[in-house]
Amino acid sequence: MIKRMNQSLAYMDRAKQVMPGGVTANIKYFEPHPIVMKKGHGAYLTDVDDNEYVDYLLSYGSLMLGHGHPVIKHAIQSQLDTSGTWLFGTPHELEADFGEKLKQYFPSMELLRYTNSGTEATLLALRLAATYTGKHKIAKFEGHYHGGYDQVLLSVDPDVNEAGPAEEPLSVPASKGVGAYHQDHTVILPFNHSYAFELLKHHRDEIGVVVLEPIQSGFIPAQKVFMEELRRLTKDLGIVLLFDEVKTGFRIGMGGAQGYYGIEPDLTALGKVIGAGFPMGVVGGKREILMESAPVKNNATNLSSKDVLFHSGTYNGHPMILAAGLATIQVLENEFDFVVMQTNELKQQLERLFATKGIAMQAIGIGAMFNIVFTEEKVTNYREYQIADFRLRKDLDAHLLKEGIYAKPCNRYSLSTQHGEKEIEKTVTAVTGFLNQM
Repeated sequence: MIKRMNQSLAYMDRAKQVMPGGVTANIKYFEPHPIVMKKGHGAYLTDVDDNEYVDYLLSYGSLMLGHGHPVIKHAIQSQLDTSGTWLFGTPHELEADFGEKLKQYFPSMELLRYTNSGTEATLLALRLAATYTGKHKIAKFEGHYHGGYDQVLLSVDPDVNEAGPAEEPLSVPASKGVGAYHQDHTVILPFNHSYAFELLKHHRDEIGVVVLEPIQSGFIPAQKVFMEELRRLTKDLGIVLLFDEVKTGFRIGMGGAQGYYGIEPDLTALGKVIGAGFPMGVVGGKREILMESAPVKNNATNLSSKDVLFHSGTYNGHPMILAAGLATIQVLENEFDFVVMQTNELKQQLERLFATKGIAMQAIGIGAMFNIVFTEEKVTNYREYQIADFRLRKDLDAHLLKEGIYAKPCNRYSLSTQHGEKEIEKTVTAVTGFLNQM
């Protein structure tokens, strides 16, 4: 049983004097106050009040090997010892080493570029698509998240009463400060709905790229027939298809969602798992699109800035992070199936528990992450997800936190190579206690 959280509360009072709301990212906040952590090891977190938790947040899925994995520590230390520095500011061999490994699992990436986050990856990908097609409107799907910038902070989690018809959603800002320009230049599509194709046809001369999470929010999968038609239609219309696999890369499968569906997008954005818990992103895709960012083209020299898509960053391809990311993939080559097996075991046990109490619950997701959704209805998109019982989910989450299970309220569950039978048993016991109290 978790003790009182006096130190977390005291820290938040202090932090509010330094940062707006006491946090460095709004997503870290939840009521009545966030739990402040001080240690992580394996599948566990320890807070500033010395309470220990089985961690299912895993930094929003980034830590596929858990906290403090010795292979990652060794990779970082080895890179430092070998290179004598943690940053070159020049090309270095790990850039090609890591890229070659990625291309083994993502063959759609004929060429790639490194960024410092998944957000930066989608931002670069959208600019590449606009440059390649000459069309500057984008299309995104309702309920899909692609980063914290104006172009895509639209219809991420809209009030369905303000979001227009389900088949033709309105473009609803998800933040203050998002201007009318981006509302007008971002077409919102209904996910897993055939009317999305009619909207694309209607805007074919304006839209340069369709961006989507193939698995919405990391747990609601696209229907295979929908993905196949989206791929066919975007090719026919000359629209770039961009898969945002920041959440799904090396969690749905070693080849991501595109490997699962057997569909090659034109561009892919990766993040989270590939950085091993450090800030990193990747944009990869068709050679002719990525070459828009090449500093030299067709042996031409003295190209001006207007002749090239500008992309730069001091920390792009950071050697320490690439070493950690490469080590992560190498571990997963042997242990990925174990993580999926443990995830499926936990999902099945949880569904059985709720079924015995006659409570409609679905553990929705593919691969090494899922979400607990309280509804008996099929969930295939954002609006269908909104009919779930969120009050019951919040009650469950509050109980689990008290029992030492860290799943941020209403967030998806991610597992790591460190989540074994002991952690699953502790989780099932905690959920059983919740059901017995009902």
